[in-house]
Amino acid sequence: MSDYVTYEQDGGIVTLTLNAPEKRNAISTFADCDAVVAAVQRINRDPSVRAVILTGAGTAFCAGGDLKAMRDRKGIIEGSHADLRENYRRGVQAMANALYDCDAPTIAAVNGPAIGLGLDVACMCDIRIASDKASFAESFIKVGIVPGDGGAWLLPRVVGMSVACEMSFTGDLLDAQAAKEVRLVSRVVAHDELMPAARVLAERIAANPPQMVRMTKRLLREGQHTRLSTLLEMSAAFQALAHSTEDHKEAVSAMLEKRKPSFTGR
Repeated sequence: MSDYVTYEQDGGIVTLTLNAPEKRNAISTFADCDAVVAAVQRINRDPSVRAVILTGAGTAFCAGGDLKAMRDRKGIIEGSHADLRENYRRGVQAMANALYDCDAPTIAAVNGPAIGLGLDVACMCDIRIASDKASFAESFIKVGIVPGDGGAWLLPRVVGMSVACEMSFTGDLLDAQAAKEVRLVSRVVAHDELMPAARVLAERIAANPPQMVRMTKRLLREGQHTRLSTLLEMSAAFQALAHSTEDHKEAVSAMLEKRKPSFTGR
């Protein structure tokens, strides 16, 4: 089992840390990808988790793929053309599917460079906030490859097609403020304030009925690629479930009684 991801839970908030600072949290092995998938599966099985913060250890969020592994054709990029295709599907793409579809809301607290795959990992999260030391690049073109992890699908949905094309065709680096200007991140904070700011945001999310937050996330995700009529049908089914929960009754009662609600997830 890889130690690439550390998992810490405090109340209803889980902090996942990409924990390979010696390689700037680059992703190069199946074990790295499997560690992310396992962490998400653990979150999905635990209804007590109400929000997730994803960050990086050391000075980088995630430097993307491991250049030395690319040079030496090791790890995920080892083998024949057919092997490589299957390796991507089994490795970084399995990680992308898992993280993007995490049931609980996810906040990327981008503490430093988020490059290539690292940028796309941030885009797999629901919300991105950045340290003023963060930087971002869709830099696959700079090493002669294409976004193999879903970045060509993810990035346009975050920043729009024009900006996504510019970032992808040039591989240029954006600083934190430029990232905010193109709406790649919601906000930029002082480096020392990043994790406290992420925690405050996570607590604001966690204060709401957890099952309704998870269902709302699912509707938002499905709404990105389905017809309105289909989403309305799904929304009606979810709404029927929501109206039957104790948390819905508690929310209405608390609002009428002008008090703070207490949600149990039931």
